Amino acid sequence: MPDRPSPYDSGLDCNSANYVPLSPLGFIARCAAVFPDQLAVIHGRRRYRWAETYARCRQLASALNRRGIGKNDTVAVMATNTPEVLEAHFGVPMAGAVLNALNIRLDAAMIAFILDHGEAKVLITDREFSPVIEKALALVKRKLLVIDIDDALAPTGKLLGEMDYERFLATGDVDFAWRNPGDEWNAIALNYTSGTTGNPKGVVYHHRGAYLNALGNALVWDMPQHAVYLWTLPMFHCNGWCFPWTVTALAGTHVCLRRVEASAIYAAIAEEGVSHLCGAPIVMNMLLHAPEELRRKAAGRAVRMMTAGAAPPAAVIEGMEALGFRIIHVYGLTETYGPATVCAWHGEWNALPAEQTGALKARQGVRYHVLEGLMVADAQTLAPVPSDGRTIGEVFMRGNIVMKGYLKNPKASDEAFAGGWFHTGDLGVMHADGYIEIKDRSKDIIISGGENISTIEVESVLYRHPAVLEAAVVARPDETWGETPCAFVTLKPGASATADEIILYCRDHLARFKAPRTVVFGPLPKTSTGKVQKFALREQAKALGAPGGAPIKTG
Repeated sequence: MPDRPSPYDSGLDCNSANYVPLSPLGFIARCAAVFPDQLAVIHGRRRYRWAETYARCRQLASALNRRGIGKNDTVAVMATNTPEVLEAHFGVPMAGAVLNALNIRLDAAMIAFILDHGEAKVLITDREFSPVIEKALALVKRKLLVIDIDDALAPTGKLLGEMDYERFLATGDVDFAWRNPGDEWNAIALNYTSGTTGNPKGVVYHHRGAYLNALGNALVWDMPQHAVYLWTLPMFHCNGWCFPWTVTALAGTHVCLRRVEASAIYAAIAEEGVSHLCGAPIVMNMLLHAPEELRRKAAGRAVRMMTAGAAPPAAVIEGMEALGFRIIHVYGLTETYGPATVCAWHGEWNALPAEQTGALKARQGVRYHVLEGLMVADAQTLAPVPSDGRTIGEVFMRGNIVMKGYLKNPKASDEAFAGGWFHTGDLGVMHADGYIEIKDRSKDIIISGGENISTIEVESVLYRHPAVLEAAVVARPDETWGETPCAFVTLKPGASATADEIILYCRDHLARFKAPRTVVFGPLPKTSTGKVQKFALREQAKALGAPGGAPIKTG
């Protein structure tokens, strides 16, 4: 039907009284006004209240403006989880600029590429990373304003910049009159994907998405006001899954941590009253297998942990729950501001056996409140697959927490958004209850003799072996079957197992064709966020050659 004139169409326009662009910057202004004396940040002996933290963020914005930094200028930060990085999440966008938090594990050439591609005008860098930053700056095609973070807890390192962070802050005004973005679609952050082949892509976030996903985190986790949040998740990773803004919205306390170590985490739980933390399954595994004297520090404490980054093995979830941690499983990508789905829990599931609840909790679940669409569908036709828990398709998303696009890469953006959905590249199934379960990345699925093998399924079985600490499975070329599963295994300290034992255990718990035909023992290569670098393992498996169908065991 043609549109008809309506009284709702005239005289009801948006104006400054009834519309303000959404931005997470308002969270800190409210927090400082309502809870000025509430503890905001803990970092070693440093303690900041919310009024002070807000003033420092305004000083940073002012100092940047006074150096000519404004709308859509890029400010890069190379640092661990310190107060300076948290302040940059507010101070940089308060100046109208875009925050580019750098992965601290990158080499000089990659950092130089990112600084050039993102056109950073300022680099705030921790002295710990001076060796790699000095090399990167020599490769950058223009001069940057470099500011040093001279953290007392950092290892000894050379200062490279014009001045240190505290001196730079002192050049700014604590009463700086920052303004909300004129458009909530304005960029707030730039994050680069982990480029395992070729250069990484620059993912652009907007203020609206950051605002919504920050609140989405609080909703799905039922986070209380004044939560005490431990920074085990890197703030450079998807802007810490938007938790710099989430915790601030709740007037919580940010407990900073330079090193993700079991001793430091358990100490923070015991001494600072940590109530929440996030981390990849590798962090859970580290906590689960820490010495008993450390694990006792968490006894009797209600600690909630959000995990994502890779499908967590059900056995690891069960173990953490037995320690007293309450695990929530989320899933997302750099392109979705971090978490975008959650394994929303049903009370009746609590009555199920631990093994069954662990398997349920390992699913990636349903969409966040702030994600509009989620489906598993055919990658070409976008036709949804049956909700049978078996038919594999690609996971698709749409909504306000999907990135603006890839910086200076319209071709990649168009491909990612083809058909009006964001193509995740992850393969999964849809269960009858509407919960999704990731089976693999499209590049990780093993096709053996025409049969699809989920590496995640095989890994879940390996993690149940009593001697296995960590496991990862990739494809190995095979003359007979095309490719077969190759397992890379790290054993628990003091444990022993042969390759034959590992293979037989898998055959007892899987269809025979899914069991690994190759087992390689040793440490697993990982990214800075704890993800196993499967591209490196694939190269190792390829280098082993095709065995012609006979099982190969590597000790």
